[in-house]
Amino acid sequence: MQELFTYALSVFMGFFAIMNPIANTPIFLGLVEGETTDDKKKIARTASIVAFLIVTSFVIAGKYIFELFGITIPAFKITGGLLIFYVGFEMLMSQKSKIHNIADPNAQNNLAISPLAIPILAGPGTIVTAMDFVTNAGYIRVGIVIAVFALMIFLTYLAFMASDAIVRAVGDNLISVIGKLMGLILAIIGTGMVTEGIKLTFL
Repeated sequence: MQELFTYALSVFMGFFAIMNPIANTPIFLGLVEGETTDDKKKIARTASIVAFLIVTSFVIAGKYIFELFGITIPAFKITGGLLIFYVGFEMLMSQKSKIHNIADPNAQNNLAISPLAIPILAGPGTIVTAMDFVTNAGYIRVGIVIAVFALMIFLTYLAFMASDAIVRAVGDNLISVIGKLMGLILAIIGTGMVTEGIKLTFL
């Protein structure tokens, strides 16, 4: 039992480090700027559910999914990195993301799925981390990984739901500054993913 608890704690720390609900909150605020409270809740809920389903699918059958479509980890990192860099660059330049197009009736769903669900919540780092934890793991440990990830998704959802309170507490100006900083950080993370993917390709 002690061994499983230690394993669960390791999984939690791994997911928290790669996802960090607190750090993702300003990113969420920047992406849903101008939306109503109800729409923000809908976007957060959809993104959370989609991210959970994506990561759970890879936890259960990731190896077979990659083999079926001929996907490699380096290619996945490069593609996810480019998308993250694109979103971060738009936030840094104070541009309204082209992904978030209010004129499109499906804009909210598009935003919730990409970039929120993937690659921000269920990005290459999260998926690879989850798959690494279940490598040669038994059913109990696979269940622990899924349960811990569900907890992380729930914590992230709560952080997104508290975004309006955060805005009121710190003010719009500071949120704007934080949004730009998060855009820079996202762009750097994206660049890092691309670089790592290139290294894995040739090493």
